[in-house]
Amino acid sequence: QVQLVESGGGLVQPGGSLRLSCAASGFGFSSYGMVWVRQSTGKGLEWVSGIGSEGGSTSYADSVKGRFTISRDNAQNTLFLQMNSLRPEDTAVYYCAISKRRPEYYLGNVGEYDYWGRGTQVTVSS
Repeated sequence: QVQLVESGGGLVQPGGSLRLSCAASGFGFSSYGMVWVRQSTGKGLEWVSGIGSEGGSTSYADSVKGRFTISRDNAQNTLFLQMNSLRPEDTAVYYCAISKRRPEYYLGNVGEYDYWGRGTQVTVSS
């Protein structure tokens, strides 16, 4: 079955960096768009970034553009999110997700995604 396992979260000071990973199994990874979505305490899901199945197309929320970089390694079935210049408002649980209904989809409608990992906590604080 589909498994998505995030890792790499932690506590970091403002201005710092973290690299998140999402290890995928149970589906044809290289045929799926992949996304990162986050949720802060008391807030709804926020799409952060997405990448096309071959890695050539990416998209970012305005709130992270220029600071975050999404990438993937199809040989290792792994998705990444490099996060630089982190801010306190980036504090959230970060999830990776796919859409089995629309495998190529990787944009901002979070309702399209039907398989999710359990998330990794990112806390940005001094």
